[in-house]
Amino acid sequence: MMGPKYNGEHLHSVVKELLGDTRVSQTLKSIVIPTFDIKLLQPTIFSTYDARRDVSKDALLSDVCISTSAAPTYLPGHHFETKHENGKTRAFNLIDGGVAANNPTLVAMTHVSKQILMKNRHFFPVKPAEYGKFMVLSLGTGTAKVEEKFDAAKCSKWGLLGWLYKGGTTPIIDSFSQASADLVDIQASVLFQALHCDYDRRYLRIQDDELTGETASVDVSTMENLKRLIDVGKALLKRQVCKVNIETGKNEPDLERGTNEEELTHFARVLSEERKARSTCGE
Repeated sequence: MMGPKYNGEHLHSVVKELLGDTRVSQTLKSIVIPTFDIKLLQPTIFSTYDARRDVSKDALLSDVCISTSAAPTYLPGHHFETKHENGKTRAFNLIDGGVAANNPTLVAMTHVSKQILMKNRHFFPVKPAEYGKFMVLSLGTGTAKVEEKFDAAKCSKWGLLGWLYKGGTTPIIDSFSQASADLVDIQASVLFQALHCDYDRRYLRIQDDELTGETASVDVSTMENLKRLIDVGKALLKRQVCKVNIETGKNEPDLERGTNEEELTHFARVLSEERKARSTCGE
């Protein structure tokens, strides 16, 4: 109750050992990683493209990874500093990126649009919001099955402690994180459909929202649970693709599409053909 569940020392040492001196600008593929600055109370987004333009955003990749995984109550926040081009220090006081974007789909989409607006040479000269040219694969990390434990009558009696911890759950954190993730899924789905962007071929969200027991935890990393999670993933591949019901927010089978495995195969085929076409054009 008086500090984070873990001190993070082992996690930090492993991340630093694996990533060494690699910086955000040096990633093999372009990345976008959200974090949240607890001092400034605003999101801080790190990306390969931004790091190549702004040296103060070209942090060690290990610092960014430690920051974006610093989930409140589980791991401590992370402080580090970089330098501006003029030598002035820039300080970061960061916590879990999920606080700002528990589902970072729109973060990635808007970042691509931003690069198009800036006429980045790595992007074809299309309109920034021409989402018919986008392909979005959104992979969720799984959520616990909604058990409908609480209702308005019960929560109306809660004070600070009740919202922070009730019945083995953290209602206030669960509410914010679930709302953030679901709202982005709804917005992305509506956006693709409203702009007539071939939704069925361009947007794929894969999420298991019926996890139970230890598989729904965020920190049980025993071999037994890891094996169970592998089984969950394999079973998820065989499931029918789901789409969000924009009225209820629930995932429902999309009877016009195949399984997640089949849709992933389609995505891979399209991307492979695109890569070959670009190679032919000399890019």
